Amino acid sequence: MLPFDILEYQKRLKETKKRMADKGIEVLLVTDPANMNYLSGYDAWSFYVHQMLIIIDEEPQPIWIGRYLDANGAKETTWIYEENVIPYPDYYVQSTTLHPMDFIGDILTEIGHGNRSIGVEMDNYYFSAKAYERLKTKLPNATFKDGDLLVNYVRLIKSDQEIEYMKRAAKIAEQAMYKGIESIQAGNRECDTAAQIYYHMLSGTEEYGGDYPAIVPLLPSGERTSIPHLTWTDRKFQEGDAVIIELAGCYKRYHVPIARTVTIGNPSDRLQQITPIVVDGINEVLHQTKPGMTCGEVERIWRESIKKRGYEKEARLGYSIGLNYPPDWGEHTASLRKDDDTVLKPNMTFHFIPALWFDNYGIEISESFRITENGCETFTNYPRDLIIQPPFRMNKQGGKIS
Repeated sequence: MLPFDILEYQKRLKETKKRMADKGIEVLLVTDPANMNYLSGYDAWSFYVHQMLIIIDEEPQPIWIGRYLDANGAKETTWIYEENVIPYPDYYVQSTTLHPMDFIGDILTEIGHGNRSIGVEMDNYYFSAKAYERLKTKLPNATFKDGDLLVNYVRLIKSDQEIEYMKRAAKIAEQAMYKGIESIQAGNRECDTAAQIYYHMLSGTEEYGGDYPAIVPLLPSGERTSIPHLTWTDRKFQEGDAVIIELAGCYKRYHVPIARTVTIGNPSDRLQQITPIVVDGINEVLHQTKPGMTCGEVERIWRESIKKRGYEKEARLGYSIGLNYPPDWGEHTASLRKDDDTVLKPNMTFHFIPALWFDNYGIEISESFRITENGCETFTNYPRDLIIQPPFRMNKQGGKIS
């Protein structure tokens, strides 16, 4: 069963073709699995081999080309006619002599599109330099153009159904965060907390289950909180540790990330000092953000807020989120950063992550929000503060449980 009505897929395809025309692209080769899903519904863990959705300006349906083993998945999960599902034989897979782009080039020539203006997603994780070179060799009469992020920008404004899926993802994120933090106790291991988070991300709620997120939970502790993007180890938490959790709930491939910082026992003086500065800045941004502003104007609110207290942040403040696959839940379009002139519109969605990292500690408190008709609203409802865990679990009599 498709997650969206066919009319929504057709609307997305129509908008994609408008953008293709603006760029002078007649045939668009889509290799980003999130963009393939967005336009067709295709959903499988098959992006480790070459696969593609072909959008042709005058054709009403896309063409899916992928591995023979995955063809039934394309027939099952998409709205595409079966004759538009074209598999390549398995001997193309990870061959040292043959390449799936040879097959795709032959197909494009066979159906009369070998000499057209062809757009490719030049800068994504799933389209290699070798793939590009093999296509150019197979299609010497084609004119190649950069179609990178073309579909990503169509995805920037969400439909009401997409927002509903993100609200469900938010509930899953809340549950995973609660259970993850509950497990952070002196003597417990980082990996056990990660396991708790994963369990609740996937089991979801009583009403709906969760998907695998595009990024694994990030879980540095102690001095490692100064380093973003670390995952877990088998290290045991210690009394006095700070722990950062960044995770996302995911439903129908739609993500809602959230980050919080936890201390086991009393927080350090430096965390106590920095927390209200971060929280005040977050609240100012959420209070002032509204449609019509630019991403750069949002970033300036935060920058000026922390500058008054003597702090600066080099990295961007946030980025557009929604539908995605590993290795990233960001959409790679609008960023909450200085000089980004993207104008905010209702149903744009962002992960707002005003984290600060120093030489031997850091703090992350993040929110995912959507732009509304008059302002913005967060997807999750979770305490926005430094979270203090008792160093040991206590029994009913008030004694420590080891």
